Amino acid sequence: MLLPHFTALGAGPIVLMLHGAGGNFRSFAPQVERLAHAGYKAVAWDMPGYGHSVPVEPYGLKGLAHSAIALIEALLPADAPAPERSVHLVGHGLGGMVAQELIMRRPDLVRSLVLVGSTSGPDSGWASDAERQTMLLDAAWDDHPQHWAQSVVDAQVGPLALAEGVMLASHCMAQVSPVTYRHALQAQAVFDRDAALPLIHVPTLLITGEHDRLAPVAAIERMARRIQCCRWVQMPGVGHWLPLESPEAFDALLMDFLDEPPVHWTH
Repeated sequence: MLLPHFTALGAGPIVLMLHGAGGNFRSFAPQVERLAHAGYKAVAWDMPGYGHSVPVEPYGLKGLAHSAIALIEALLPADAPAPERSVHLVGHGLGGMVAQELIMRRPDLVRSLVLVGSTSGPDSGWASDAERQTMLLDAAWDDHPQHWAQSVVDAQVGPLALAEGVMLASHCMAQVSPVTYRHALQAQAVFDRDAALPLIHVPTLLITGEHDRLAPVAAIERMARRIQCCRWVQMPGVGHWLPLESPEAFDALLMDFLDEPPVHWTH
């Protein structure tokens, strides 16, 4: 399998970050730098079909998960002891769905799991969002992709979003292939892994924004009850693009989670 494009910075335990449907590897730019300085190897990919990564065919969560698995296997040293043959996995939106698919197939590769603005399917806004965005995409992409991207991001962020973060989110969104984005919207709309949540046995953190309509609190609370060793946090004043809307607050949550001894997460 041809590996997807990725960027890496730092040395230490690997933190692999999987961006959402409107992102690319730059969607985690603040976190890559912060994690590298903290003693981690920060890795952010271009999901297949994004940036320089070749699309998977047929496009769907299964193929995306297998691509992420191949990347993890390539990143991990073959001679490392068993506890080190795994990564901390962070997924935003669609990337969080890829992370759920991945851990169901290869739980041995995941040391901990962070789902950001992502759900297991039910009680979410993905289906209605896909319908609305597809209509906007058909009407506006060809003539004004940057304006279209800005309108989508503006509708997804919260009132306290960092202006620079919103600009970067819009820039990432404008780079997405419209064909890939349609596939991504469809994949999000039909995703349902709710029944498999009790099979997740690694420390898990769920983060959503106060104004994130795609990953509402009700869905996050329900997921947290079904996943073992799980906590959830709602960040005030922000929406769906948490790592860019409020990078300092998001980084603090992420670092606290990664640095906490695993023993504190046992029941």
